[in-house]
Amino acid sequence: MDTSTVADGSSFLSLFAALSYGIASMAMVFINKAIIMQYAHSMTLLSLQQLATTLLIHFGRQMGYTRAKGVDITTARRLLPISLFYNANVAFALASLKGVNIPMYIAIKRLTPLAVLIAGFFSGKGKPTTQVTLSVVLTAVGVIVAAIGDFSFDLPGYTMALTSVFFQTMYLVLVEKSGAEEGLSSIEIMFYNSFLSLPFLLFLIIATGEFPNSLALLLAKSNSFSFLFILLLSLVMGIALNYTMFLCTIVNSALTTTIVGVLKGVGSTTLGFVLLGGVQVHGLNVTGLVINTAGGVWYSYAKYQQKKIKAPKVVMDLEAHRR
Repeated sequence: MDTSTVADGSSFLSLFAALSYGIASMAMVFINKAIIMQYAHSMTLLSLQQLATTLLIHFGRQMGYTRAKGVDITTARRLLPISLFYNANVAFALASLKGVNIPMYIAIKRLTPLAVLIAGFFSGKGKPTTQVTLSVVLTAVGVIVAAIGDFSFDLPGYTMALTSVFFQTMYLVLVEKSGAEEGLSSIEIMFYNSFLSLPFLLFLIIATGEFPNSLALLLAKSNSFSFLFILLLSLVMGIALNYTMFLCTIVNSALTTTIVGVLKGVGSTTLGFVLLGGVQVHGLNVTGLVINTAGGVWYSYAKYQQKKIKAPKVVMDLEAHRR
């Protein structure tokens, strides 16, 4: 096999995974905005998305459209922490929004790449290169600078948002570990995460008091074509977002996934200023976003240089092993 063909195919898949996740994640922000304006029960929406994902993969497997394996108890137990961290991340993120404004919430969530970098170092993944470290730190500095203008301190809200960052970090690291070390595909991880999420989400819906009001409102709005269209689009994009996130994490890394999320946040914020309005622009915000973007571009360049150096060696080792 031509080594350049293998390397080009790997690079294309990595680029496709990152771009797909970025586009799906950005689109989901505005789709969620549209659906939340009509249906504010976010936990019920999340439950519907997870249920739709579970059923889609299940019936896809039954009809032969996917080679994903059926439910295995041992695998389910091994992946249970992923589902727990996923739901904890969502729960704390939603709770933090009660006391933290949207710009500050996004800023805090953008600290995730730095947390992933630290978690990877302490979990034995190895020390990243100087360029990777500095680019992630620069991204975090940009987040802090951009957030200073909107800094309104609320201890419970900030604590919950930072706790959400912790759970999201552990979630992404575990997803990468499950895919790389245990040989599970992105579809299989997505299925187990969705399937195992349902009991916890059902508990949260009941505990937060969304049920049965959320069901009654859903039935009342079922005769609106526009609402059903946005709801269906939300379910489809929820599946697409989960799949591309898992794919990006497995093909690239947890750090790459979070950096793409940061750049997506910059794009979403910029489009939000143009499309939504109602946000006052401050010099610090613009400066911070520029610094944030520069850090993301620097990181992408550093990872590209690493891949260019490592790919030929990996391919040559593979060819030597085949001989």
